[in-house]
Amino acid sequence: MAGKPILHYFDGRARMESIRWLLAAAGVEFEEKFMKTREDLEKLRKDGSLMFQQVPMVEIDGMKLVQTRAILNYIAAKYNLYGKDIKERALIDMYSEGVADLNEMILYYPFLPPGDKDGRLAQIKEKARNRYFPAFEKVLKSHGQDYLVGNRLSKADVHLTELLYHTEELDSTILANFPLLKALRTRVSNLPTMKKFLQPGSQRKPFDDEKCVESVKKIFS
Repeated sequence: MAGKPILHYFDGRARMESIRWLLAAAGVEFEEKFMKTREDLEKLRKDGSLMFQQVPMVEIDGMKLVQTRAILNYIAAKYNLYGKDIKERALIDMYSEGVADLNEMILYYPFLPPGDKDGRLAQIKEKARNRYFPAFEKVLKSHGQDYLVGNRLSKADVHLTELLYHTEELDSTILANFPLLKALRTRVSNLPTMKKFLQPGSQRKPFDDEKCVESVKKIFS
């Protein structure tokens, strides 16, 4: 039997967090090996583990996978979170890319200079309220089903739920006008696998704070 996937990254959210969420949704236990110093990163590079010299990297099924979207797509396909046919997969990819566009802005937010944070926060909230959340609300309204695609859980639902949690951390009122998104978040959060992941003490990471930012700068400087 294959061992647990091993996640190689620093001890924070950033690009690995979506991978943690998706593995958790699939009910897959995983281990983490945290880089704490520049030397840890260089060791991974020198031993040939990082195809493009970059993390995140996930050891799974005898492979050392890099590139976040490739990792997410593999996990989704392996654990039946990627639709039933090519059309559903196209929709799941389209929705996931929309989530990633906004999530990218949130991902970089903790690493911005203090003087740039207010402007970025305003931009994140504006795009959430006026572009991305209305689009997803419309999808759910259009078919009246529990999930975004095919009326069953897919990686798009997991990514969107993660995004809703992250935006609510920045503004607790952000979902006020989006009842279907609120319902989706509740529905996904109540799945047994996700319920476990959302409990304190799980492998879910807190918002990247100043200590985490300083640590990351040391590793990647």
